Amino acid sequence: MSTVTIMPSGRTVDAAEGSTLLAAILGSDEKIQHNCDGKATCGTCHIFVLEGRKGVSKIGREENEKLDSIVGVGSKSRLACQATVLGTEDITLEVLSFR
Repeated sequence: MSTVTIMPSGRTVDAAEGSTLLAAILGSDEKIQHNCDGKATCGTCHIFVLEGRKGVSKIGREENEKLDSIVGVGSKSRLACQATVLGTEDITLEVLSFR
């Protein structure tokens, strides 16, 4: 179990090992676009993992390919639908609002 802090609101939610960051965000009643239902095809759930990056799964091929096509991607970028919680440390993420 990890605690996920969602910025800029500062809301926190407990996330079980194996759950996605998208599920954690939605479980906190935070709003985030997610047009493809977690298939890594739209990129609308692009977030920044600010702290606890070792507490989420590694980037897979599909996620990496989608991130390559998105403007504003940086070293902290992830797709919330693809990043799963490992349960090893707490995570702070930023829901991006420049869509």
